[in-house]
Amino acid sequence: KKGHGYEFSESCPDKFHFTNPFILESGKIETPSARPTYSQSMASELIELAENDKKIIGVNAAMPSGTGLDAFARRFPEQFFDVGIAESHAVVFAAGLALQGFKPVVAIYSSFLQRAYDQIMHDVCLQNAPIVIAVDRGGIVGSDGPTHHGLLDLSYLRTLPNLVVLAPRDEFELQKMLNYAVKYKKGPIAMRYPRATGMGKNAIITENFNPIKAEKLVEGDDVAIIAIGTTVYTALEAAKILKKEGICATVYDVKSIKPIDKSMIIDVAKIGKVITIEENVLDGGFGSAILEEFEKNNLYNIKIRRIGIDGFVEHGEIDELKMKYGLSVENIIKNAKEIL
Repeated sequence: KKGHGYEFSESCPDKFHFTNPFILESGKIETPSARPTYSQSMASELIELAENDKKIIGVNAAMPSGTGLDAFARRFPEQFFDVGIAESHAVVFAAGLALQGFKPVVAIYSSFLQRAYDQIMHDVCLQNAPIVIAVDRGGIVGSDGPTHHGLLDLSYLRTLPNLVVLAPRDEFELQKMLNYAVKYKKGPIAMRYPRATGMGKNAIITENFNPIKAEKLVEGDDVAIIAIGTTVYTALEAAKILKKEGICATVYDVKSIKPIDKSMIIDVAKIGKVITIEENVLDGGFGSAILEEFEKNNLYNIKIRRIGIDGFVEHGEIDELKMKYGLSVENIIKNAKEIL
């Protein structure tokens, strides 16, 4: 019995399954930030979309509060299904709904989605069922440790035919991607986002959002830094420091790992010196996808450095782990200087 002997945990086991620091006497949980998390931002957008579309269905595998779908469930109890600890069933169930004209959004942690790989391949991608997979906890998650870091999803998802794989740089892009994905009719879409609070007023807002088109945020002739997801902001900070040192970098936000924007590939190939950064394992990941695109387009003689994770990652604070494994401004700057 989770929380046995502690009244607040016994009465609310889902909230106390994992929690921020709390006051022992009252059970009140301290909130570390006033900014909403990515999970909350996703859920609030889904609620807004569902206000006008009863075909939208929320599907979850025993983590409604963790994924933010508890708020959706309270607002639309008839449009929400928690299938219990059965991720593979959640995916098959969503595929069936999609093939009957509904618009299911399945919110599952990245590390838990691994349990449904066969179902994503066989029941979703092979059938080209237009479901939306909200891949929560993509990247380093911190103190939950090696079993919970979502460091494999870019690799295992991008191998699947018919599946579009997206990663927003902040919570505002996540909401725009969800809007796009729910209306997408051609097949399934997976959106990958981290366990974190959003960027808030520090976010870069751009007009004419296109999730399949890479966005050039900074232009320079010396080196190209290609980033995906929240690593975009790390890349921008590195480019700012490099410019002060006389090195001009192009920075691309690649919102879609599959498909990859061909025009971006051709553009960075002209620079000839490329750095990729991803919060994912290097093998078969985002950097590998960029290398493959160079080969597909007969673009050779390009110097490339890939920054990412090599191996399993232990427990630790998220910022400390990112620094240790090179997902940092300092490491981008180091690689830029070396490649030059």
